[in-house]
Amino acid sequence: ETCPVLVFNKHKPWIETTYHGIVTENDDKVLLDPPLIALDKDAPLRYAESFEVTLTEEGEICGFRIHGQNVPFEAVVLDKSTGEGVIRAKDKLDCELQKEHTFTIQAYDCGEGPDGANMKKSHKATVHIQVNDINEYSPVFKEKSYKATVIEGKKYDSILKVEAVDADCSFQFSQICNYEIVTPDVPFTIDKDGFIKNTEKLSYGKEHMYKLTVTAYDCGKNRASEDVLVKISVKPTCKPSWQGFNKRIEYEPGTGSLALFPSVHLETCDEPITSIRASVELETNHIGKGCDRDTYSEKSLHKLCGASSGTVELLPAPSSSANWTVGLPTDNGHDSDQVFEFNGTQAIKVPDGMVSTSLKEPFTISVWMRHGPGAHEKETILCNSDKTEMNRHHYSLYVHNCRLILLLRQDPSEAENYKPAEFHWKFDQVCDKEWHHYVLNVEFPTVSLFVDGTAFEPFLVTEDYPLHASKIETQLTIGACWQENSGHDNDTETVSEPTSGGSARMAQFFRGNLAGLMIRSGKLENKKVIDCLYTCKEGLDVQLPEEVASAVKVEFNPNQSSLTVEGDDVDAFDKVMQHISYLNSRQFPTPGIRHLRISTTVKCFNEESCVTVPDAEGYVMVLQPEEPKISLSGIDHFARSAAEFESQEGVTLFPELRIVSTITREVEADTESEAAEGADDDPTVQETVVSEEIMHNLDTCEVTVVGDELDGEHESLEVDMSQLQQRGLEMSSSNLGLVITGVNTMANYEQVLHLVRYKNWHTEALFDRKFKLVCSELNGRYISNDFKVEVNVIHTANPVEHANNAMVQPNFINPVHHASVDLSGHNLVNAHQASVVPSAATIVIVVCVSFLVFMIILGVFRIRAAHQRTMRDQENGKENEMDWDDSALTITVNPMETYEDQHSSEEEEEEEEESEDGEEEDDITSAESESSEDEEGGEPEDQQGASRQQQLEWDDSTLTY
Repeated sequence: ETCPVLVFNKHKPWIETTYHGIVTENDDKVLLDPPLIALDKDAPLRYAESFEVTLTEEGEICGFRIHGQNVPFEAVVLDKSTGEGVIRAKDKLDCELQKEHTFTIQAYDCGEGPDGANMKKSHKATVHIQVNDINEYSPVFKEKSYKATVIEGKKYDSILKVEAVDADCSFQFSQICNYEIVTPDVPFTIDKDGFIKNTEKLSYGKEHMYKLTVTAYDCGKNRASEDVLVKISVKPTCKPSWQGFNKRIEYEPGTGSLALFPSVHLETCDEPITSIRASVELETNHIGKGCDRDTYSEKSLHKLCGASSGTVELLPAPSSSANWTVGLPTDNGHDSDQVFEFNGTQAIKVPDGMVSTSLKEPFTISVWMRHGPGAHEKETILCNSDKTEMNRHHYSLYVHNCRLILLLRQDPSEAENYKPAEFHWKFDQVCDKEWHHYVLNVEFPTVSLFVDGTAFEPFLVTEDYPLHASKIETQLTIGACWQENSGHDNDTETVSEPTSGGSARMAQFFRGNLAGLMIRSGKLENKKVIDCLYTCKEGLDVQLPEEVASAVKVEFNPNQSSLTVEGDDVDAFDKVMQHISYLNSRQFPTPGIRHLRISTTVKCFNEESCVTVPDAEGYVMVLQPEEPKISLSGIDHFARSAAEFESQEGVTLFPELRIVSTITREVEADTESEAAEGADDDPTVQETVVSEEIMHNLDTCEVTVVGDELDGEHESLEVDMSQLQQRGLEMSSSNLGLVITGVNTMANYEQVLHLVRYKNWHTEALFDRKFKLVCSELNGRYISNDFKVEVNVIHTANPVEHANNAMVQPNFINPVHHASVDLSGHNLVNAHQASVVPSAATIVIVVCVSFLVFMIILGVFRIRAAHQRTMRDQENGKENEMDWDDSALTITVNPMETYEDQHSSEEEEEEEEESEDGEEEDDITSAESESSEDEEGGEPEDQQGASRQQQLEWDDSTLTY
């Protein structure tokens, strides 16, 4: 029996004191240095030759234990006999949470016996494990966007810094290696630290703001997940200037005053200011005569301004009664301002008797003139010289060497003394090529001159003897002086004058423009009248706010086209500038551009660094006004007996004339108003709505004869002169017709035209006379339609014939054939057709009469409805324009004729639908169906009775027999 071998576990396992490990995040293998191996002396020495090799448990390593809180590692024995082991991560590690882990580890042997009693453990060794990073994160910018402002014209070392961070834990992957500007072609660069700078000087004028996109890369070449926006604003270097100034300002006619600079502000760049002076100029010299003025005739303007009596217009707009300006070129580019051009070859003769001014009495000459540059020759505006034999200049107004000179030779008198004869004025306006308004008040021996409303004294007055007595008639000319051929060829030019016998010459021609040349008996004493003649209808205006009225001074020039503002407080100054407005008080202003300029001078405490403010320039755009349409309407065809033409009163030409002015605006049709049956128009169609009665003045109405001129021996056109004078109107007449002039209301013109009468006391050979009426406003800027009137003469014969003839109307026999004939306002009784009725027509008459009787019986059933309708029409101011002359006729009225166009109103349509005999009624009324379309409204009821004679009129000129 063998003895048991005693086994002793004498030795502790042995391990190294320190281990270093590396593990990559998201992996579990740990690389240890040195490797983890536990040794135990109890283990047999395998390779010792002196020992018997036996395997014993005591020398084996059974395990490792890790000490520490929450250590995410475990140690595992790979081989018990050799003591090899590994450390591995329990879960995936995150370097960003913890870069390094340190803990202790111990080795255990297997002890004695099967239950592992007496197992021994080694000392504790320290383990350092580093977690290796992988590049899992991209750079992220610290800010959502970056902003910076730079001043133009400057190069910066650094404008701003952008910064991105990376969440990776390692230096390599968390470090931003470089930044990059993604936006192409921008004048900026960025360095690796995120500093942005400009590569060239920036200009506010070129670009107000740059927007850059910037990205970043970490050293593992990961690009930022989101690029960042960088805004770089360019600030202009502070330049003193007007800010908030609109270049284009639109002005709607008729809207009153419009603020020109509502949000303007003077930027002074914080300079210490002592005073500011700004002048605002509105340039209007290209519009009409220097700005927007009413284009009424000069005579009318004198009247409107309160200088009414004794005014003679020497340059009137050409008309049948004033035709001496017909040959002159006019400047019609400015809404019919009547501007006459003299180019050094034209001159005009004023007809004799136009001017009867005695030079002993005070008188006034006024004229608009644009002249320049001056020549050395005399240039005549107005000249009164001998008609024949001699060449004496009685009085003349001329320009010489840029001086204005008035020559005024006295008439012969007992005393042969020297008297003032020439008055010289010297001022720049004569030759500056701009329009100026001149008024000369002549009250011998003194003459006062006003230019643009400002008084000028003569710098030289020369004297001369009075003229010698003679009976030579004088010739008044404009644009040159009239003189007989006296051999002075050097300063004269020949003008062909077919009207005058002998070789006559014009000399001293004017070069420039003239308008509104007037001679008026009596002085213009009142300065207000002179200012009124000159003043613009447009200009600048300012309503000063109370709080700044004392701090800022505002001055206007006479015609309000420029103003100056002075003050020392910038805020108050801005307020005043914001209240400057443009105003055009014309009802129909001239459309187009008015240039605007603000020029500014600023004074400072420190004179050397005082600011200069550049001029601000813009323009006011006056929009096209809505143009009025002047419509003349009334009875345009009627007949009167020869006796009336020959009577004391004559025949009224325009008894029911209506003058209406309308403005037409397009608006969409109101679909509800078309609910009436028969109105099957498309509701989407544009419909023009006429806003009637826009009130404005007329200044001329001209009645002309169509055809042969008036024969003064037996015919005339007449108007009650007292009625004209009551309304301040004037009339001139000739064998072509008559012209009524003067600025007045349409109602007054209407009343006066109602009084125009035509007389003819020799009517045997006359069958008809035709006249034309045209009215206009603003010197022909707006012209009415041509309203033509034809008057037939009824040469009285057998009244029965006339009655029969009136009844023989093919209309009634064949209504379908003539359905489209428009009978409105025509006279069916024509003088030259009132002859014997042919025998063939007798049957027609019988048929017609019987048909008419039938129609009258039929009409009885409707007479009450017809009566009601007639009453309603009268209340509405409607009246049938058909006019009858019943002086020589016996007429049976057909009651059916009161029916008007079926489609003229809803109510009528409803009535007609109720009618039992609708078809026949349609036939009858279709011939007159247009008669109510053209009506403009009628007279009040009380006048209707009075004008019964002109109530019903027929015209058969359009009918075939």
